[in-house]
Amino acid sequence: MKASVKNYRQAPRKVRLIANLVRGKDVKSALEVLSHIQKRAASPFAKLIKGAVSNAKEQGIKEEGLKIGRVQVDKGFTFKRFRARARGRASRIDKHTSHIKLELENK
Repeated sequence: MKASVKNYRQAPRKVRLIANLVRGKDVKSALEVLSHIQKRAASPFAKLIKGAVSNAKEQGIKEEGLKIGRVQVDKGFTFKRFRARARGRASRIDKHTSHIKLELENK
């Protein structure tokens, strides 16, 4: 009953805000909360939860008895881009990515 997303193109600091909201909730209420949040990471997080529920159904576990157990958001690799600055210089722009791991557990 695990699911993961690798190299999600948003900073881990922003994704952890969503992870902290749904941690410990049952699946139905977590999806309800995510449907009303206006954060960019809410939609992929809901998709990740649905994928984990689908994995649980493949193992013969019913959806009603599931709650979100462990949610881990780690730092992925960083795209390094450069932007032109004054006097022929350049400054680096870091574009961060995240690895999200989710585990469901029975109530």
